[in-house]
Amino acid sequence: MTDTARILLYSDDRNLRQAVSLALGTRVAADLPPIEIVEVATHPIVSKTMDAGGIDLVILDGEAVPAGGIGLARQLKDEVDDCPPILVLVARVADAWLATWSRADAICPMPVDPVALPEQVAALLRARLAAVAAAQTS
Repeated sequence: MTDTARILLYSDDRNLRQAVSLALGTRVAADLPPIEIVEVATHPIVSKTMDAGGIDLVILDGEAVPAGGIGLARQLKDEVDDCPPILVLVARVADAWLATWSRADAICPMPVDPVALPEQVAALLRARLAAVAAAQTS
């Protein structure tokens, strides 16, 4: 298990970033390491942060402008080797099909649900950290 799980959180809306951070806290589950949330507000910083590596999970705002999280999810899945899981926050249930097109690993509706979001994040982190551990032992 790693010391800290790093989560990249992208939204141009600081209120949404704050809501997500508050919902996640510092640890999403007892069996997982503490989390560190790396908040970014622009697409270029998402790219720079992903290029630097060390991200275990990505949360993208599907409503962000000018670069929406749905299109950005697809770009990351296409361009990042061993892309970490991506969770897209969507404002409308009807956008779920777009999140599927983007190859996001999960979607979560907005406004942020302080129970559902940490549960989804925990499930994605468990899978990611298990995959990383398996890769390191092989």
